[in-house]
Amino acid sequence: MSNEHVIVEADGGSRGNPGPAGYGAVVFADDHTRVLAERREFIGVATNNVAEYRGLIAGLEAATELGARVVEVRMDSKLVVEQMSGRWKIKHASMIPLADRARRLTAAFDRVGFTWIPRAENSHADRLANEAMDDASVVEEVRGALSTPAEERKPAQAAAAPSSPGWTGAVGRPTRLLLLRHGQTALSVERRYSGRGNPPLTELGREQAARAAKMLATKGDIAAVVSSPLDRARETAEAAGAALGAPVRVLDGLIETDFGEWDGLTFAEAAQRDPELHARWLGDTAVSPPGGESFDRVRERIESVRRDLVALYPGQNVVTVSHVTPIKTLLQLALGVGPSLLYRLHLDLASLSVAEFYPDGGSSVRLVNDTSYLN
Repeated sequence: MSNEHVIVEADGGSRGNPGPAGYGAVVFADDHTRVLAERREFIGVATNNVAEYRGLIAGLEAATELGARVVEVRMDSKLVVEQMSGRWKIKHASMIPLADRARRLTAAFDRVGFTWIPRAENSHADRLANEAMDDASVVEEVRGALSTPAEERKPAQAAAAPSSPGWTGAVGRPTRLLLLRHGQTALSVERRYSGRGNPPLTELGREQAARAAKMLATKGDIAAVVSSPLDRARETAEAAGAALGAPVRVLDGLIETDFGEWDGLTFAEAAQRDPELHARWLGDTAVSPPGGESFDRVRERIESVRRDLVALYPGQNVVTVSHVTPIKTLLQLALGVGPSLLYRLHLDLASLSVAEFYPDGGSSVRLVNDTSYLN
């Protein structure tokens, strides 16, 4: 079924205006019954209008990823609808970069319409926004539990956070994720699907991890090291943690895709075993390997990981050790592009990529697949 014509409903709110804020967005098929995507996020302290624009942006990004060409936006914010329709001027400086970002997203579609609806007709997005605001207490509780006492922090950490790239329009200090793929394993030597299996690093893989750790130690200003729970990632992360003098925190959401019955097979072997399914899987992110996990499901958990990292480490640098699909998905989120990136981007073993996520919802990619330190 085609997703070329979709309906985006979005909302945002702030408990205090400004206060703890969050947004929600839902993308429906054109029959307004089938839900194609949902987005929600707690964004910290902000105004209602900022949260509403963030919800609109999230909905438009989801529509882009679905390959939509015609988009009908429905919101209960008169302000956002009238401003995006060009009938009202934008007076507040904080709204200008958000509106510009939304307009850049709309420019990619063939047609976009904006319609005001009563709040009662926007209940799905409103519920998501309230769920996002409800996350505030959990985020603050976890952040407090993980934070380092002030007297133990390095003075340089606050000063050295990266600045916003000039032409992204992003506002604030980003959370910078240094995305490190694990080192070599026996399965990667043979170019086999390696999902939830747990092969250790080879001797070369341990050397790659050590070289990556040495490189990261020269950068400094690293707030944390987080890792997939699988051994090949944890070994790589522990090398980085030792070099940086930082403990490794395991995040289950960073685990590799579950390739199910294809785990351990080569591309050719999987294609021969399940030719029709394998061909569909290569072209549709909703399709799962037999007994495995679709790329759409991977995206859902990686979005949750991204939200958690941005909330827990605002304006800080985080070494994030994971696998091909989770790293590609984080780069996809940062670039705001569709799923074709998953099939076209190559990531080498022990390679480093860098993605930044800003408090206003902006993002950027500064580096992809660097392996210069392995030579």
